[in-house]
Amino acid sequence: MSARPFSSRFLLGGDLPVKRIGFGALQVSSHGWQGPPRDPHAGRTVLRRAIELGVDHIDTADYYRSGDESVAANDLIRQALSPYPPELAIAVKVSPAFGPGGVWETPDGDLRSQVRANLRSLGVDRLDLVYLRAGTTSVPHGQSLAAEFEVLAELREAGLIRHLGLSNIDVGHLTEARAIAPVAAVQNHFQVTERSEDAVLAACEDADIAFVPFFPLGGHRTDHTAALADIADRHGATPTQIGLARLLALSPVTLAIPGTGSVAHLEENMGAASIVLTDEELAELGR
Repeated sequence: MSARPFSSRFLLGGDLPVKRIGFGALQVSSHGWQGPPRDPHAGRTVLRRAIELGVDHIDTADYYRSGDESVAANDLIRQALSPYPPELAIAVKVSPAFGPGGVWETPDGDLRSQVRANLRSLGVDRLDLVYLRAGTTSVPHGQSLAAEFEVLAELREAGLIRHLGLSNIDVGHLTEARAIAPVAAVQNHFQVTERSEDAVLAACEDADIAFVPFFPLGGHRTDHTAALADIADRHGATPTQIGLARLLALSPVTLAIPGTGSVAHLEENMGAASIVLTDEELAELGR
């Protein structure tokens, strides 16, 4: 049977090498989105273990905080990992629609202030990757992001940002942004069993832009559950690991940033990097 190998690394922006499985930091500070706070010591332990396991790409945001704002992901990252390993890339998100206290507001947020807040909370002079997050839970089709992206492009020219990204966008947004400044990565909601983001993924492939899905393993169709379990048994793996391996096999530009507040779950996720699926197994999974 033929296998579907994948490169273990990707060059963000053409010059920043990262492994294709990184770590999403949302859950180190809280149980779910702005839920009850996690034990900060446990969060720092997970982050240090991630580095021990070879993670060199962490995805976070200054607004990744517990509901009572007592625990913040960026603070835990700084406390656990600073001074940072030279190979570590930290990506953050800012949004023109995200206001104080976790409230989504009209697009009048101060992006410069958000960038400075991330610099401050992480304790760095330059951010490796900054995503402009558009809208709330749905892509704002037809809405221009040019003015907001121009702000981040200016901060990049000033040396505060190394690479720029986009989140929750469509192909039109990507085309619009690339006319202003280079785009290194796109972070959209994406599941392999659905095809709604195929056009964005194809555009990223054409331009060698990283495609970094969030929640890529949620909502597998029930007709794929048995295949996932069966293939996992063959590899001595878990269905989650097969799901991550499948994501990486989908395209040479896909990156995975699974998040967790558990060391055991972290170790399970990182184990997916060694799994190579055959073409036949990918066909069984439906894509």
